[in-house]
Amino acid sequence: MTDFFKNIAPAQYEGPDSTNPMAFHHYNPEEVVMGKRMEDHLRFAVAYWHSFAWEGGDPFGGQTFERPWHPQTRMDMAKVKADAAFEMFDILQQPYFCWHDADVRPEGDSFAESLKNFEEVIDYFEEKMSTRSVKLLWGTANMFSHRRWMSGASTNPDPEVFAYSAATVKTCMDATKKLGGENYVLWGGREGYETLLNTDMGRELDNMGRFLNMVVDYKHKIGFEGTILVEPKPQEPSKHQYDFDAATCYGFLKKYGLENEVKLNLEQGHAILAGHSFEHEIATAAALGVLGSIDMNRNDYQSGWDTDQFPNSVPEVALSYYHILKDGGLKTGGTNFDAKLRRQSLDAEDLIAAHIGGMDVCARGLKAAAAMIEDGGLEDALAERYAGWDTDASKAMLAGGLDGTFDDVMSGRINPTPKSGRQEVLENYVNRFV
Repeated sequence: MTDFFKNIAPAQYEGPDSTNPMAFHHYNPEEVVMGKRMEDHLRFAVAYWHSFAWEGGDPFGGQTFERPWHPQTRMDMAKVKADAAFEMFDILQQPYFCWHDADVRPEGDSFAESLKNFEEVIDYFEEKMSTRSVKLLWGTANMFSHRRWMSGASTNPDPEVFAYSAATVKTCMDATKKLGGENYVLWGGREGYETLLNTDMGRELDNMGRFLNMVVDYKHKIGFEGTILVEPKPQEPSKHQYDFDAATCYGFLKKYGLENEVKLNLEQGHAILAGHSFEHEIATAAALGVLGSIDMNRNDYQSGWDTDQFPNSVPEVALSYYHILKDGGLKTGGTNFDAKLRRQSLDAEDLIAAHIGGMDVCARGLKAAAAMIEDGGLEDALAERYAGWDTDASKAMLAGGLDGTFDDVMSGRINPTPKSGRQEVLENYVNRFV
């Protein structure tokens, strides 16, 4: 036990009229939305790294947080960090958490020593989980922080780094399975290039495709029943990363025969870096059949980098969950808070309040999305706009060739009249619910 969260009681739902900053105002896990408990829709997961491993630094300044588990280079501190993490899970009572290997254990002097440290922490996690209801949403490997990964992991020009990456992922998949994880994530933090002057793109893409096939093969070999997820990101730290966005990842999966084996873990902040909205990325993945899970954070729109802030825009979140609900909801995936405090937010209360606020925003967004679906206004507008495609003439046109279509247009039988897209009307409609 630690005293980091002393005097902070478990967060309770107190309703929208409460002024208690340490209570839920909108997230009521037992509330039924579209026939399912809110907790089962949202499937919240606390991210171990930003909440416990990040020390408050940024590109222009170092550590600002002073935690009882610092320094993070010792095994005894890794267990103190785990104690604090599970104490926070008890306060928030969220159903899941998730981790990178490098964030839960200290780096050893060799791979074998790092693995020994990792397995000891995983055993410690298993012991703590046995007395709680919290589960593992997913595990993943940090293959971007250490200098060995400076030129990538599976895309590295050095085959020994590829081998080290394969061994690292194997250990993380084993640990994820041991803890009953429901997914395994691969985020290619440096799977890209700084310059094409020293990059063989074709070789790197083929190696990345081979690596992911090896991951899928190992999943089946060990009987892991969870979902393999890839997380898109366009840039930062690499100039260009191969997993740029949802559409790029789908093309990659198709090329290497993985579209039926792998789904996507989408992050709002990464969508913004790619020049998209989060709803675009979710709708794209849903349309392509690869929507898996979401990282619910946001970027600062006045900053050009990945700031990983807690969500605070109900309209943005509502439209995201609208497309998730239309796709049938999150299956093995969940809503992971890959979000972090501002480096000036030093206190334990800040960490709890940030998660409470993010969970409340997601709850409000989910209820707004469900209300829009139940009302049916957007679906009615879509059906009206595309109604022409349901006619026999349109179906015959699709089945025919260019020459027949040309004859219909040339004869004047087809002479289209533009129709309003009614964007402003639909935006006003959405604002009724958010």
